[in-house]
Amino acid sequence: MTAAFVAAGLGIIPGIAQAADPVPVAAGVADAIAKASTSEGFHSPADRTIRTTLPTATGRRAEANSKTAAPLKAQAAPTEPAAPAQSAQNAEAAATEQAAIDAGANPALAVDVSGTSYTAHGIELTALVTSADFALDIVIDWGDGKKDTVTAQGNYELRHSHTYDKSGEYQVQVTVTDTANAVQATNGGAFLTPGADFTPHTPTRLLDTRNGTGAAVGKVPGQGSARVKVAGNASVPAGVTAVALNVTVTETVDSGHVTVWPGAGYERPNTSNLNYTAGRSVPNLVIVPVGEDGYVELFNGGWQPVDLIADVTGYFTRASASGYTSMTPARFVDTREGVGTARGKLAARSAFTTRIGGLQGVPQNIKAVALNVTVTEPEGPGHMTAYSGSGPVPTASNLNFVPGQTVANAVIVPVAEDGTIKIFNGAWSPTHVVVDVVGYYSPDSKAAFLPFTPFRTLDTREEAYGWPGGRFRAREYITQGFTPEPATGVEAYVLNATVTETRGTGFLSVAPSPYALPAEGGPAAPTGPRPVSSTLNWTTGDTVPNLVQASDGDHGAITFWNQGHEDADLVLDVFGVYQTK
Repeated sequence: MTAAFVAAGLGIIPGIAQAADPVPVAAGVADAIAKASTSEGFHSPADRTIRTTLPTATGRRAEANSKTAAPLKAQAAPTEPAAPAQSAQNAEAAATEQAAIDAGANPALAVDVSGTSYTAHGIELTALVTSADFALDIVIDWGDGKKDTVTAQGNYELRHSHTYDKSGEYQVQVTVTDTANAVQATNGGAFLTPGADFTPHTPTRLLDTRNGTGAAVGKVPGQGSARVKVAGNASVPAGVTAVALNVTVTETVDSGHVTVWPGAGYERPNTSNLNYTAGRSVPNLVIVPVGEDGYVELFNGGWQPVDLIADVTGYFTRASASGYTSMTPARFVDTREGVGTARGKLAARSAFTTRIGGLQGVPQNIKAVALNVTVTEPEGPGHMTAYSGSGPVPTASNLNFVPGQTVANAVIVPVAEDGTIKIFNGAWSPTHVVVDVVGYYSPDSKAAFLPFTPFRTLDTREEAYGWPGGRFRAREYITQGFTPEPATGVEAYVLNATVTETRGTGFLSVAPSPYALPAEGGPAAPTGPRPVSSTLNWTTGDTVPNLVQASDGDHGAITFWNQGHEDADLVLDVFGVYQTK
C-alpha cells in the first residue's frame, strides 16, 4: 500500500482502536457560548407606553353617569345594617372605581419591556406591569406570528422566553388589557437574534499581495499584518458579522504561522489559523468575525516576509438565510475508485461535475456544502478549485499541491439548483481527488453561527487543558468533551485542528463520539468504528492545520483519530459554534 493511498483514508479496515485517555469537557466552552449568545437586546421604559381607550369605555362611562342620575325606586325590605368597617371598605372600593372612571380608567397602567438574548435564536423577555388592583390580560407578540398570553392582577413582573426558528430582527410587543376599565397599555422593541445565517458567495479574491489585490504589492513582513476589506467589497454586503475565507500563504522562506482576526479594536488571539514551512504554499479555510469597520486582519507570525492570498467563499449575517446541518463525514467522490465520478485521475486543466444534493441524506434544496477536499498522487504542482455546478471556473483556489503530495483542505462551496458542484484541476498534470461531505447549508436548517474569541482546548505537547501529557499515539484516538448540557442546542463546533511533530505519513479523522465520556474513575467507554474519512494529511516533519466543522453528537464529545503508524502531536482551537436554539 502506498503512502498516498494510506494518507487519503482508504484501505483501512474499520475496527477497534486503543483509546488514549479522554480529555474532560473543554474548559471555557460553556462560558464562550453564553458570552457569544448575549447581545445588547432592547429596553423600552414604561414612559414609552402607548395607552389606548377601548371602544367599550364610552359605554361604561355613560352607564356610570346614568346610574347617578336615575330616579329613586321603591325601597326593598330593610336589611341588617352593614358593619362600620365593611361599609368603609365598600365606600372605598366604590370611590376607587369611580375615580378610575373619572380619570379615564386605571391611569397608572403602564409596562416596562426589555429583551435580552441567551442563545443564537432565543430571547428572554421581562415585562414590569404597573397597574391598579384590577384583573389584567397580557399578550406577548413575538413578531414571528406566535403569541403567548398571561393573566395577572395589579402590579406584575412577567418573565418569558422564546426561541425563533430563523435568524433576523423581530418586533416584540407586550399588550396589557384592563377589561374592567376598558383600557390597554402597549410597549415593546426590536430584537435582533445574535446568531448569524450563511450566504454562499462565488469564490472571489479579496487579497493577493503578489499583485496588489486588496493591499499594496509586496510581501507581508515578519510580525506584520495585512488588512482586508470585506464588508462592501466584491458584493459582500455591509453589516456582515463573519466571513468564510480561504487563506493561502506562499513564497515562504522560513517557518511560521498566520492568524486571522477582526483587527482594529480587537485583541489578536494567541491561536493560529495556518502554519507554514520554507518553500511551501499552505491554504486553510478560515471563518472569522468581521470588524466594525468591515475589515479583517491577517498577521504573519513568522520572522520572514510572506505573500498572503484571501478568497471569500461566503458570509454570515444576522438575517434569515441558510442555517447549518452537520453530518458524520461521508465520502462522495474518490477518483481512485470511481465514486461520484469516473474512475481515474482528473486530467490537467479539466473539471468534473458531481452531485451532492439529494444523495446520502443531503437534501436537494441546499445552498452550499461543507467539504473536505483531498488531492493525492499529483504528478505535478498546481491548485484545486471547487465551485458551483452551474458556474464558470473562478480565479480563486481552495488548495495547492506539489508532485507526490497528499494534501487536504476544508472547503465551503455554493451548490447549483440541481444539487451539483464542480472540481477543477488547475495543474498541468493529472491527480486523484477525494471529497468528503461534513455538512450543508440550507433554508430549512436552523443552526446559526456564533463566533467566539478563539481559544485553545487541547495541546498534547503540554500538560494542560485537562490533558495528562504524552503524544497523540499512533492508531489511537482522543475523545474530548465539548457540550456539558445537550439542552444548549449545539449543532457543530468550528475548530482548527493542527497536527505537528509528525513522524512518517498519516491522516487525521474527526467524528462525533458514539459514547459519552466515562465517569471519573469509571470503566472506559467502548470503542466505536474507525472512520475512513480524512480531515488532514501529513508526512514526516509536517505541521498541518485544517478547519473542522464537527458535531459532538448525542453525547457532547468529539473523537480525533491518529490514522498514522507513528506518534504525533495534536492542537485544537475553537472558533465558534452553530446553535439551533
